Amino acid sequence: MDRPRLDHDVCGPQDAPLLVLGPSLGTSRTLWEPYVGDLAGRYRVLRFDLPGHGGSPARDTVDPRPGHMTVAALADLVLALADEEGRETFCYAGVSLGGAIGTWLAARHQDRISALALICTSAHFGGPEPWLDRAELVRREGMGPLVQSSPARWFGDAGTAGSESGRALLRGLATVDPVGYAACCDALAAFDVRAELRRVQAPTWIVGGERDVATPVEHARELADGIPGAILRTADCAHLALEDPAVVRGVLDAMHAAVG
Repeated sequence: MDRPRLDHDVCGPQDAPLLVLGPSLGTSRTLWEPYVGDLAGRYRVLRFDLPGHGGSPARDTVDPRPGHMTVAALADLVLALADEEGRETFCYAGVSLGGAIGTWLAARHQDRISALALICTSAHFGGPEPWLDRAELVRREGMGPLVQSSPARWFGDAGTAGSESGRALLRGLATVDPVGYAACCDALAAFDVRAELRRVQAPTWIVGGERDVATPVEHARELADGIPGAILRTADCAHLALEDPAVVRGVLDAMHAAVG
């Protein structure tokens, strides 16, 4: 049987530092499209899709039983991609669930992460019940209800939601496999690394969105307070950080300077 594998793409010089980019729940690697052209001149850039999202199948990449999927399992799939690239160490940047994966990697696999950017994410996404309820909803009714409710969480204003990138993200959400989405909700329900933040050794930058209602700036401050030496940047953005790309670019530039 083939090893479970996340769909991904890679671009940039083979001898450049590897930068792995993780997307938010409900989005695909296209979330990073505005940055890739510039990044690929300095990094070897690897973007992946979460299980059931974009090109990644849910089958064989998640445990479909309710309540069984974990961020640790997702992190193992990401490590496998870095192994395919032949990289012992790599930089990592992620949004929301993508950021949770990065925090887990940096806390549990300190020797693998050379620099870390955590964008609109958290060490703990609240109690498990809302996530388990959302997982049950999509298993029962599909992605339709999430397509209706996500704009209020994802975007800071109607202009962003109605932009070309905003509309593309919502179209992508409608195509997500409910099995994969629900499994990712289960992973977020169980995620809590607040007691492990001190284990992170990599240089770390954190972006908190001032208009983010899903993971408010207080979540970013908790990460910054817990991770030794972490640098906190606030941005005028909502949960997907679309409204203030300059702050995200600045963090990615700082990561590159840190690893040379």
